[in-house]
Amino acid sequence: MRIRATVAAVTGALALSALVVPAAQAADSAPSYKAAAAKVLSHAGSGKSAFSSADEPADLGVTFSDLKIASAIKVGTTNHVTTTVTYTMTHDANYVLGSDDFDNGPFIYKESTGGILFGDAPASCTATSATVASCKGLIDVYPADDELLNVDAGSWKAGALAVQYSTGAGSETDALGTTLVQRYSKLTVNASPEPVKKGKTITVTGKLSRANWEDHQYHGYTKQSVQLQFRKKDSSTYTTLKTITSDSTGNLKTTTTASTDGYFRYAFAGTSTTPAVNATGDFVDVQ
Repeated sequence: MRIRATVAAVTGALALSALVVPAAQAADSAPSYKAAAAKVLSHAGSGKSAFSSADEPADLGVTFSDLKIASAIKVGTTNHVTTTVTYTMTHDANYVLGSDDFDNGPFIYKESTGGILFGDAPASCTATSATVASCKGLIDVYPADDELLNVDAGSWKAGALAVQYSTGAGSETDALGTTLVQRYSKLTVNASPEPVKKGKTITVTGKLSRANWEDHQYHGYTKQSVQLQFRKKDSSTYTTLKTITSDSTGNLKTTTTASTDGYFRYAFAGTSTTPAVNATGDFVDVQ
């Protein structure tokens, strides 16, 4: 689920406004984890109550720690993407694991854009003591549903939340970890002519592109450094021949001299917004 909100730092807490909850979700007759989690995130911050009036739900007093998340989440244009998050939950005795009235789960957020993503379903937990549990949950991302804008690419923070359906109470702890949410990248290569005589010129073309989360297409990633690499036919190791820059449409083109049979590829080291990618090697027969 995606919440697009205005985010401000208030005594280190995550403060959210302009909550958006899908209409179909709001119409569910059964308690909805997504709706309850969205409500918690619209009010609470840093694991303690940020409520300002008596009619707002109370804080559960649940805290989270030891969160672990993948270093990067690579998101394309249409495919559903998930990443696993683990953490420790500490609660008082009235928080009963497995109860239909309580759930918890991870979330990630980007303060500069107001983006929040969390899971379709709550996390699963195993008690390690009467008040501590080890939990594992998912972050679900649906780029085809306009959950992300291109400006969302880059560093996000991670946290976890707990909800009580009967009272609407909740707790959340933010800034427990970080991850990169990246625009999935693609890289192609074509070396020609094939075959070629030794000592003749080989022209190597290709294109570096990445996902556009707003029109759900792939577009050229411009003005990026890309390495031309080569490995001999009987080798498993690529060596870098030169570094070139993608043009205004993401296209790549350079030349090299034919010396021996082998594979040419382009390699992109990646950026904070776009993951590293290597093209599949293109074999050239040198005669």
